[in-house]
Amino acid sequence: MFGKSNGNAADTNRDSSSAQEVKRSSVGHLAAPAAPEATSSISSGLSIFGKIVGQGKLAIFGHVEGEVHASTVQIGDGAQVEGDIVAEELTIGGRVKGTIRANRVKLNSTAVVEGDIYHRSLAIEENAQFEGMSKRQENAIDRPSLVPAKRSQAQAVDVNGPGGGAPEGLNPSQAQAAPTSTGPNP
Repeated sequence: MFGKSNGNAADTNRDSSSAQEVKRSSVGHLAAPAAPEATSSISSGLSIFGKIVGQGKLAIFGHVEGEVHASTVQIGDGAQVEGDIVAEELTIGGRVKGTIRANRVKLNSTAVVEGDIYHRSLAIEENAQFEGMSKRQENAIDRPSLVPAKRSQAQAVDVNGPGGGAPEGLNPSQAQAAPTSTGPNP
């Protein structure tokens, strides 16, 4: 009888201790702060060809040919990136050739950048090299949608202008084929 009741008591103790662990673990998860972003790294001596897309931090110390999209990008001294970069925060110590779109951009003294930079904030240290255009935008990581709109407006513009020789409503190729009357209008 003691064996059976002791076994039951042990089972009861195990059940209550496991229930306490569950309570502790669920409380621990609620009270714990959000996990820090993971950092991915491309080490020196490593070359990547293609598009890199991620949500966390990316540290590049090697060579990348292709687009780079991440929340935070750090391009270390001696690293090379040939392609467009889109990031919330970007720090450059190596070489970049391509268009940069980042809200916060910092060019360290060892940076060599060839391309345009669209940014909300730009810091350039002494001796950094930058050849291209810099344009401040409130949200630089959103690609502008004005380019297609401008193209469609340009197509709607009358090439000949007012009195450009083509009858109204005809494009120049239709105007050449349209018959012209030499007599008075009926």
